[in-house]
Amino acid sequence: MTDSQLGRRASPHIGARDRIESVDVVRGIIMIIMALDHTRDFFGNAAVSPTNLAQASVALFFTRWVTNICAPVFFLLTGAGSYLSLRRRTRPELSRFLVTRGLWLILIELTLMRFLLQFNVDYRVTLLTVLWALGWSMTALGGLVLLPTWIGTAFGLLLILTHNVLDAPHDQWLGALAPVWRILHSPSVLNANPDHFLFQGYPVIPWIGVTAVGFALGKLFDWPAAQRRSVLLKGGIAITVGFVALRALNIYGDPVPWSTQRTATYTALSFLNVNKYPPSLLFLMMTLGPALLLLGALNDRTPRLLRPVLTIGKVPMFYFLLHFGLIHLVAVIVCLVRYGTVHWMFESPSLDKYPITQPPGWPLTLPLVYVVWIGVVISVYPACRWYASLRKRRTDWWLSYF
Repeated sequence: MTDSQLGRRASPHIGARDRIESVDVVRGIIMIIMALDHTRDFFGNAAVSPTNLAQASVALFFTRWVTNICAPVFFLLTGAGSYLSLRRRTRPELSRFLVTRGLWLILIELTLMRFLLQFNVDYRVTLLTVLWALGWSMTALGGLVLLPTWIGTAFGLLLILTHNVLDAPHDQWLGALAPVWRILHSPSVLNANPDHFLFQGYPVIPWIGVTAVGFALGKLFDWPAAQRRSVLLKGGIAITVGFVALRALNIYGDPVPWSTQRTATYTALSFLNVNKYPPSLLFLMMTLGPALLLLGALNDRTPRLLRPVLTIGKVPMFYFLLHFGLIHLVAVIVCLVRYGTVHWMFESPSLDKYPITQPPGWPLTLPLVYVVWIGVVISVYPACRWYASLRKRRTDWWLSYF
């Protein structure tokens, strides 16, 4: 089937089923894992970086490391889901939806998302994170879907494979365009004065690339199951092996080379400790390779045990916003019980005190962080099941924006 045929309207046979369960299950898995990192942000020790091998324990490192898969897979499946929506939209319709939803997500990042993280509206400190990058990625994809798919795929691969060439600072010769460059490629302070601090943590170039490649990935779900499974498994193995080989060479793909550490275990951690901000080529290979393996292993089969995960994967944005609000609310309750006051939970005056100001003795042990994480996921599930049911029963336009 050609791109132009898909642009007019997908066939009735394809349109009869516009959701792929394996995509939703994998999305649900990464949403659940994602909550672990966010729980650690609120209840872990903010003074200890899990990626600083001079500070972090092995358990803390892997608590952070396992969550690395979440953002790349979310962007990849956003692209794949966009392709799958061609089963019920023309390409111009999809383009309009992607642009409007992308701009909506940017607005949500600056308003609702910020409030859920900080429980204040003083805008002393504002971080532009995943919804910011996702919004711009969807907006860019809104333009790319109007082109032949191979062009968008080539563009996405170009961004992923080559953006590390641009790691060196360029402010000295970019001049007035330096802030634009930082938005595109470098985590940076966009505004800093005594009253307001704006920091961008998710540079958009690599994320646009992942989303564009995800759109091409969606085409695999038009293929016969056996052929699709073979391609996903072979692709996942190739990317994972490629990660190991390229990382071992230590010459390209990440701005920080690995090095020999005090023990063999920490040397292995150094090998795995690749850059997320922005996501390096090696970071994306390390995470997307296993993601393809998981998609291939499931291959549109949902084991009974994973049915609740499937439900969460069908309503990712609803879950995303809800779980942040619940984690913060739990932090308020714990703070009240432990300290008799909660003002710290509403204060984020500086970047090192974000999203909350941790009171003295605040951090929980790592096992207790896991307990809170599991409790949060279980608690949000009934609401996700209700919302998934609502979306299945109704077709209101606004439901597709959450």
